[in-house]
Amino acid sequence: MSGIYDYKLPKADGTELDLADFSGKVILFVNTATGCGFTPHYEPIQKMYEDFHDRGFEVVDVPCNQFADQTPGTDDEIHEFCTLKYHTTFPQMKKSDVNGPNALPVFEFLKSQQGFKGFGHGPMALLMRKIKKKADKDYKNNPDIKWNFTKFVVDRDGNVVKRFEPTEDMKAVREYVEGLL
Repeated sequence: MSGIYDYKLPKADGTELDLADFSGKVILFVNTATGCGFTPHYEPIQKMYEDFHDRGFEVVDVPCNQFADQTPGTDDEIHEFCTLKYHTTFPQMKKSDVNGPNALPVFEFLKSQQGFKGFGHGPMALLMRKIKKKADKDYKNNPDIKWNFTKFVVDRDGNVVKRFEPTEDMKAVREYVEGLL
């Protein structure tokens, strides 16, 4: 089995991000969208990046249009939106799939290490359960990413240690990441 540092991801600018360059760092992987109810998650993710980057924290942003076509536009348009609206400075990858036959291999690895465990509680969790059950009655029993802004945390040793669904509070994500630093 390969490890997280064996993967490379295509960047929006045509180059590749070699995850081996992030060895020894805490990494947050997130599949993002520009037109989603969870798009405001960009703000606390950017704040985490600003606060923790010097302590060995990295963000890998992978725009994805697989969930209700909520990431329209080119890579350049997506990047412009994120930098103008949320002032993002972390690396942004090429728009890619995270599920299915064209999924980035690193996302297949992430899902194999941390499967889906539920949406939690609250109004957004109820809404997501209803949406997913309508689309896939068996959604609970596969590790696929269910929606935009699913987050995976990798510790300094390269272990995929936590998966956060988009319905989870960003404060919990921040606290978890900070605990690893």
